[in-house]
Amino acid sequence: MKLAPNLMAAILLAQSAAAVANGSADTIFYGGPIVTVNGKNEEVQALAIQNGKIVAVGKKHDVIKDWQAPATKIVDLNGQTLMPGFVEPHVHIIVTSYLEGLGVNLSNFALPYDTIDTISTKLRAQLKNVPAGGWLFGFGVDPSRTAPFMAELTADDLDKVSTDVPIFIVNQSGHIGYVNHKAIELAGLTDSTPNPGDGGIYVKDAQGKLTGKLVEPPSYLPFMAKMPAPTEAQLLGAIKNTLNSMAATGITTVSEMSVGSNFGVDREVAIYRDIFAKNASPVRVRGYLWGQALPVGYNSIKPNDGDDWLRFIGVKYISDGSTQGLTAALNNPYFYPKDSTFSGDLNYTDGAIYGLMKPFFDQGWQISIHANGDKAIDQTLNNYAKLLDGNKNPQARRLRVEHFTVNTEGQVAKAVKMGVIPSFTIGHVNFWGQAFNDHLIGPDRAQRIDPAGDVIRAGGKFTLHSDSPVSPFGPLAYISDEVTRLWQVPPQKVLGPKQAVTVDEAIRAITIDAAYQIFADNLVGSLEVGKQADLVVLEKNPRKTPPAEIRNIKVKQTWVDGKQIVWK
Repeated sequence: MKLAPNLMAAILLAQSAAAVANGSADTIFYGGPIVTVNGKNEEVQALAIQNGKIVAVGKKHDVIKDWQAPATKIVDLNGQTLMPGFVEPHVHIIVTSYLEGLGVNLSNFALPYDTIDTISTKLRAQLKNVPAGGWLFGFGVDPSRTAPFMAELTADDLDKVSTDVPIFIVNQSGHIGYVNHKAIELAGLTDSTPNPGDGGIYVKDAQGKLTGKLVEPPSYLPFMAKMPAPTEAQLLGAIKNTLNSMAATGITTVSEMSVGSNFGVDREVAIYRDIFAKNASPVRVRGYLWGQALPVGYNSIKPNDGDDWLRFIGVKYISDGSTQGLTAALNNPYFYPKDSTFSGDLNYTDGAIYGLMKPFFDQGWQISIHANGDKAIDQTLNNYAKLLDGNKNPQARRLRVEHFTVNTEGQVAKAVKMGVIPSFTIGHVNFWGQAFNDHLIGPDRAQRIDPAGDVIRAGGKFTLHSDSPVSPFGPLAYISDEVTRLWQVPPQKVLGPKQAVTVDEAIRAITIDAAYQIFADNLVGSLEVGKQADLVVLEKNPRKTPPAEIRNIKVKQTWVDGKQIVWK
């Protein structure tokens, strides 16, 4: 009997699958809940891996019968929980490595808050480590988390640390910097130096004198140009340490949102390619090129250049500043200081930012816009509507809005309708929620920050991120923050209960929905046959843990591509 070609192919495929399935898994997990995050959100008893891919999920008896061989490694979870590896959709790997790994880390996410005096003491203690001709470089001060509230470094304050050593400190938000007079002198700035553009400001007092405060990264460039650059070995070592630290929190895929922001696009692309050529990254990376670093007509890298480990997928722009730094662009004034009429500034006119992103959109790049304030969100969504005009399937472009902090219900509805996916810095609720509510923007707007609940009700997707180094990475903490919406400062209160979501919805935001946002949902984000074996083993099941305690669950193992990662 002669079989039809398609039937013959099906038989051969089935025979091949049967042969492969004849007890040849590399690793089988069982002995604890296995949270798949698949379409049915099932928990199963066992999972098998072969050649870095998931080949079976289901009942323990069936998986073992079909896939166990003498050489198969058996991992008994002993009651621990297996989940998809976490997907961190928004960090700045090189910036984090540079600021936290090579500079003085002044970040303080604990209580009590620092003061100008304690910050100055920490800086003085580091002077002995500054080599001749070097700079004292630090990161992590935050006026909204300093006592007294909004106490801010000035050039005069930093001169009390040193008048001989140039000092450059970056605010926790990344959008503000502080320098002493020695640094101003070396950078060649004077009171008459014009602002650098693209939102950059050299802040001056009422008498027109430079205060030492810098607003937005373009204002940092004259200082960075004079600072000794780290050696390649120093930078690579710091990056590897950061990637290992991410793996230790269960992150298996991470999005680098600022390729080119420090050392230029071509050099930073080369850095990443070198790391992956040497198999030196424990996690997968998706890269977004820094829009402000791209010259007109740039096409050295094409959309989706790379592979399943390292791929460049997007271009990102910054439309405004930091909400807690009082530089995000709002439609109505800040509440601080009292009777303020200031509402922040857009970094670009509507036409200017549209003109920058349109050529890259047309090339096929995913576009991502940082927009903290509702005025910046308006600008972003209006420009996205223009980009998508006439597009028969706008959802396929998966356009992103980063942070989406101060917002309206109408903006959420508009974003969801266009298939735009907001990603929330959920640490805003925990670390800055009380400041937003009581001081900076008032209760009405504060209750709506990071509106995950509204996105779910509108039928859309959202993701959760750290924006590291702005807040610490740790996806389990994101779940606690989004589900409980508790702010840190006692007495703790719930900020925006209507924007809280369920634990399962928050889990999706750090697994399959985050994978979808970065065009990796066919590869990772859920435990399903055919996907890569990127996994995390947790001491407890977050679905069965009180939400406030999920942040304290220990990550026991992280697996990428079917191999356990040993972090240092």
